[in-house]
Amino acid sequence: MSKVEVKKARQWQGVVVSDKADKTIVVAVERFVTHPKYRKKYRVTKKYAVHDPDNRYKEGDVVTFACSKPISKRKKFVVTE
Repeated sequence: MSKVEVKKARQWQGVVVSDKADKTIVVAVERFVTHPKYRKKYRVTKKYAVHDPDNRYKEGDVVTFACSKPISKRKKFVVTE
């Protein structure tokens, strides 16, 4: 098993929405944004492909992840907790 280097960078927290791929989980990060004109808050969700080397996390788990060196075309994040 190769060790993936994690830079000291911003971390995100989200819910695992898919764990079907080997060593990869898809994490949905939800945040609230205020509309600039109407000042209404609305929910924005973004999905990230995150490296999970041990296949530990399952759908519905809450995970924390951070930036790392690119692992593949879409994976640029690794689970930290």
